[in-house]
Amino acid sequence: MTARPAGYAEVARLYAEQCEAPFPDGVRGADCAGVDLVMLDADTAGCVHTWLSNGGALDAWRRDVLSRRLEHLEQVVPRLSGSPAGDYYAAWRRLALLVRDS
Repeated sequence: MTARPAGYAEVARLYAEQCEAPFPDGVRGADCAGVDLVMLDADTAGCVHTWLSNGGALDAWRRDVLSRRLEHLEQVVPRLSGSPAGDYYAAWRRLALLVRDS
């Protein structure tokens, strides 16, 4: 059995919190910096969920997806700063960074 990465418990806790957070008002169907915000949410959540389900591992394809989505989060979060949507996507950014750096 492979040991889980050191940050696994933190990612699991933050992911559970993020899944309970309501999707921000006013951004469903919206783009920010050319990024579809619903797909950004779904893709990031899917990668984090898979990482957790696999005990802290991602296949190469999902690592690529997560890397691209992290680039998008880096563009989106500053533009949404100071709003509930900014906080929501900042939480996804934090999770994506923790998973990427595991």
